[in-house]
Amino acid sequence: MISISGGASWGQVKVEEYFTDENTVRGNNNNMDYRLPLQQMQHNVANHPDQTWLHQPVDRQWYTYTWKQADTQARKIAQGLLSHGLVKGDKVAIIAKNSAEWFITDMAMMMAGLISVPIYPTANADNIKHVLSHSGAKAIFVGKLDSQDALASVLPDDMLSIAFPYPTLSCKANWNDWLAQYEPISELHEAQADDMFSLIYTSGSTGLAKGVIVTHKNVASSACSAAELMAGEDKTRLMSYLPLAHITERCVVALPSLYKACDIYFTESLEYFIEDVRYAKPTSFISVPRLWTKFQSQILAKVPNKKLQFLLKLPVMGKFVAKKIRTQLGLDEAKLFGSGSAPISPDVLRWYHALGISIGEGWGMTETSGLSCANMPFDYDHIGTIGTAQPCVEMKLSDEGEVLIRGDAVFKEYYNNPEATAAAFEDGWFKTGDKGEITADGSWKIIGRVKEQFKTSKGKYVAPVPIESSLGRNPDIEQVCVMGVGRSQPIALVVLGEGAEATIEREALSQQLNDTLASVNNELEPHQKLDHLIVVDEPWSIENGLLTPTLKLKREQLEARFSHYLTANLDEQLVWEKAS
Repeated sequence: MISISGGASWGQVKVEEYFTDENTVRGNNNNMDYRLPLQQMQHNVANHPDQTWLHQPVDRQWYTYTWKQADTQARKIAQGLLSHGLVKGDKVAIIAKNSAEWFITDMAMMMAGLISVPIYPTANADNIKHVLSHSGAKAIFVGKLDSQDALASVLPDDMLSIAFPYPTLSCKANWNDWLAQYEPISELHEAQADDMFSLIYTSGSTGLAKGVIVTHKNVASSACSAAELMAGEDKTRLMSYLPLAHITERCVVALPSLYKACDIYFTESLEYFIEDVRYAKPTSFISVPRLWTKFQSQILAKVPNKKLQFLLKLPVMGKFVAKKIRTQLGLDEAKLFGSGSAPISPDVLRWYHALGISIGEGWGMTETSGLSCANMPFDYDHIGTIGTAQPCVEMKLSDEGEVLIRGDAVFKEYYNNPEATAAAFEDGWFKTGDKGEITADGSWKIIGRVKEQFKTSKGKYVAPVPIESSLGRNPDIEQVCVMGVGRSQPIALVVLGEGAEATIEREALSQQLNDTLASVNNELEPHQKLDHLIVVDEPWSIENGLLTPTLKLKREQLEARFSHYLTANLDEQLVWEKAS
């Protein structure tokens, strides 16, 4: 056992069985020794082969995989890949919603010495074509997709394609056929620490994605740090539902499940999401701001916030109501909650805390192998911050206030893009593009992206993220985007929660929104004050091109869609896009 510490007073952290003296990699930052992912997988198979790992619902029946069963399937899939002529170092894409087969395929590729190239299941044809071409992928696994059209239009005729055992695009090979046809591979590839583990394409809010090379050492260090956050739980249960093509799900859920030996539960479809969460009863639950605010809106659609807050303050009734809500969400046994991928309003976090759901905000990037900084263990006084650095990284601020980071979890280069790589580093530190602050007690705050600042017609720069977070104090506001290029003052576009107009009369709702606008403006500098709050009708989504696959705002697309408001002469402070 050894002790490790993060870059910002993490203190002593106990690290147990997933660190070893044999076949280990020594981190250059914190003297960390850790097994690489496939080594840890084999450790689990050897030490508790019959312990459950993966839980997959199919047609409302649950199927369970032990470590040994998953290992056997992965060895067979690895043999199938090698039997089709793939060799060490070849790239293999995966485009699929989360499933047990996704996890097993990841293991199979490590066993065969291949490189996984995950693609978002919601990716459009241009992005799929770019990733397949740029990566040089030799094969692709295809799973559940909401629409098969984009992939079908760009999938090369000569590419080996393997279908997961779900209704999906017709492929050259089938998962179940390979399991029946091939014997398990006996000799596993032994990766080196600095070998490429995966080629991950950033979701990107603009343009085509860059390929980030993450190594076995990168993900091992990140996954070990994330697993340590769950230390103390006898048997951890996690939901895997955020896209596995994104680094967060891979390095905060999938890979840590190796190092903590967790139970992983999947969901069959969006229709059954809450039902599947209730079945799993996760002990830890990670989500993104868009979904946390969506859950909040669904709760408020059943009980107005004013009534809910009154009930929560009653000594006995408050605990009963909070527990009932947690139970309905399937989160009654969860002890650790997280939010990442984008900023979340501190007021939303305080609202959830009153329900007994204490959400620690985290921060990280594809280039930093996922979670790099987190308010975990949760500290109420650190709401509004991303807490302190994880043991696998060091962080500091540049003279301009940009967050710089280095460490075992930080990537070394973009794939076939030396110019972008050179521009991304400064004296060995990765330039994140995020503007940050450090509080007096050492906690970190992210106050926006360097490039998200815009200049008003008065020549003043405005950072939108802090203003958006402040508007989030109104629980009826579900989505918000502040813009203002060319205007004398910024404006805010908001989307209301699904229950707001159904449960509150337009006049009362208008007054509430005007009060929120006035409250926020009172806290802003003169050049930041919002001229108008514009209530738009259509929610922003991946499907209408206004959110990234990780549910971040696509600001350029939002500004293009609503550019008429940047030049319009508006009479009222509160503007409704849809008339009452």
